[in-house]
Amino acid sequence: MLTCTVGKPLETSSTETTSLAASYHDRPSLSLVTRHSDRVSELGRPLRAVFLLSSMPVGGAETLLVNMMRRFRPDRVVPAIACMKDLGTLGGSIQSEFPTTSHWLRHKYDFFIVDRLADHFVRERVDAVVTVGAGDKMFWGRIAARLAGVPVVCSALHSTGWPDGVGRLNRMLTRWTDRFIAVAKSHGEFLRDWERFPENKVVVIPNGVDTFKFRPDEAAKLDVRRELELAPSTPLVGIVAALRPEKNHSLFLEMAKGVLKDHPSAKFLIIGDGPERSTIEHRIRELDLRGSVILLGSRLDTDRLVAALDVFSLTSLNEASPVSILEAMACGVPVVSTRVGSVAESVLDAWNGFTVGSGDSHGLSSAVSSILADRELASLLGSNGRQHVVESYSLDSMVAGYEELLATVFVSKRPWLFPEGSVVPSTP
Repeated sequence: MLTCTVGKPLETSSTETTSLAASYHDRPSLSLVTRHSDRVSELGRPLRAVFLLSSMPVGGAETLLVNMMRRFRPDRVVPAIACMKDLGTLGGSIQSEFPTTSHWLRHKYDFFIVDRLADHFVRERVDAVVTVGAGDKMFWGRIAARLAGVPVVCSALHSTGWPDGVGRLNRMLTRWTDRFIAVAKSHGEFLRDWERFPENKVVVIPNGVDTFKFRPDEAAKLDVRRELELAPSTPLVGIVAALRPEKNHSLFLEMAKGVLKDHPSAKFLIIGDGPERSTIEHRIRELDLRGSVILLGSRLDTDRLVAALDVFSLTSLNEASPVSILEAMACGVPVVSTRVGSVAESVLDAWNGFTVGSGDSHGLSSAVSSILADRELASLLGSNGRQHVVESYSLDSMVAGYEELLATVFVSKRPWLFPEGSVVPSTP
């Protein structure tokens, strides 16, 4: 993976993945060297970056992207959104804040999307294209960026395989990609070892959370229960995830069935929407959970809803570094999750939550029940979780990592615009 030393060529390390954010903020000699993000000021304008997605529903990765865009320094990066399909609920809500475009892909075999996107990139004088996720946007976006002569081309990935595997066609464009962005150390190793991306093109920028927005909120606990017409003391367990197969909501429902044996008054909130909604509704009826599970759909007030929970549970079949877990911990809510992807890097067993094997409904039920039964344990896990996020998953560090990454590649691709000082060479 990529290790960055300020003012020196990029070097690779076979032993660990290093975050650009950490590289540039943890070095004691940093004040003696000019960062490349600072050198952008020599242009007399910020870098124009387009983030290309399929759509923007209210999901963890999408919400995180919006939070990051709001934190970019306006003299360093000016972001814009381009959606292959519709804008989605979240995308529609930010139209007054950022330039947004949508419906670029007209049908599955719409080869002319390349020309339309390339024209857009040229017309808007785009300096950087960052594809978010795998699939068609990763493929068509990089081809269009190449055709348009965009200096910086990166792919940010947020999963470890199905249903978002990179695929053979996308691997063919590796040479046209400056960096592949992972969200955790183990995720970076996955991109190197499984997806077979060159080690010197893989960087890790850990997901970050706005710990001011996501924080403990006693008032929310009462308000949300009142809104749902529940008693103030009702135990609440929740999940925030798009209703897609890989999120495995069926396992969440099986866990709920088990928890109700010990805590019959508990309620279970499913926050999110997606193609699996009808399947989940059918499963709720099958398990006779109609009075215990509440489907809230897509919501823009997830910070308030999560802060109202007693336990947050994620039951995914695969993940990279799920933002929803970090948000729950930032709210001081204990987490119980399947041990997939890099979850174990953020959820530390018996310290800020518990992890169980994928598919282990009994383990999930047992862990959730034990937290609901022990307020002192719940308080300790929640407090430790909040501390862990504040210390290790700062949104500011994530923002700085992206600013530095885009600037580093841009300076290396356009050295004639920066005649003085050291220049980090681009990866071939």
